[in-house]
Amino acid sequence: MEFRSVADLNHDIVASLHKLPKDIDVVVGIARSGMLPASIIALALNSPLAEMRSFSTGKLLGTGGTRKSSRSNMTFDEVRHALIVDDSIHTGTSLQEARALLAPLAGRMKFTFCAIYAADATTVGDELTLVHLPQPRVFEWNVMHHPILNRACVDIDGVLCLDPTPAENDDGQAYLNFLREATARPIPTTRISELVTSRLEKYRPETEAWLKKHKIEYDKLVMLDLPSAEERRRLGAHASFKGQHYRKSTASIFIESELRQAEEIANISGKPVLSIEGPVMCYPGVSPASILYRIRGNVGPRQRALRLARRVIGAKRYEHAKALLKSKGVKA
Repeated sequence: MEFRSVADLNHDIVASLHKLPKDIDVVVGIARSGMLPASIIALALNSPLAEMRSFSTGKLLGTGGTRKSSRSNMTFDEVRHALIVDDSIHTGTSLQEARALLAPLAGRMKFTFCAIYAADATTVGDELTLVHLPQPRVFEWNVMHHPILNRACVDIDGVLCLDPTPAENDDGQAYLNFLREATARPIPTTRISELVTSRLEKYRPETEAWLKKHKIEYDKLVMLDLPSAEERRRLGAHASFKGQHYRKSTASIFIESELRQAEEIANISGKPVLSIEGPVMCYPGVSPASILYRIRGNVGPRQRALRLARRVIGAKRYEHAKALLKSKGVKA
């Protein structure tokens, strides 16, 4: 399962700008997913931006008041070469529809049709793809509205709603209030196969009521059947419960809120887990992406290297090696 975040998208586009034609007058995004990469390209090239359907009727978007250039006040009649952008290509349907919509303009300007991600990153005629990314794949910007949710296990707290605060998480009245009034995150518009949560089974009525209130569609709600939150903490049952269920299920992806749990679930299940914290895709065994996410931050190269060493060789062996070096007068 391949994954790209918004940060990955920006990086991949900037690294591929040299592949684009040099005479682009305007960047046109195919709504909606294509508008994100189109905006990144337009900003990088300091070019005018347009939305495809509006562009087909002769409209460009405003350019703002900064980074003025000779093209800032370009009119539609001056456009000679338009770059038509979508985030990815799979069946080619979106680009075919774009070609049909823009066909009446073919006599007055040149078009280059561009997809950022494709199973085969090549240039064929007026069709350009920038980055090779095989199927199956998911993107941060649309994963919660993608048909893949039909075969996914999805956590609730931190994914569908905000996590409870320590004060709210008392396994008592404050927690009941949280369950009833939890602040929703953006609601999925696609039916979810299974909601798999370490919320306790005794809170099923409140959980189901909240899901109904927010019109979240799902096939099954799987909850942890333990008597108390204290028992759940004692057993450390969060990730193990989710991982064991995911392993037995037919789901092809698990969406989890916390990176540490996501890594554990991936190792237990042997299947990929998307961590909202990051976001980053975790795989069974050592996950390079999650390692890099953990070690980056406002620390120097030496601290990052030490974090990476600790992560790769394990805490016990790292501390043993550190003590051994210290005994020999070497600072670690």
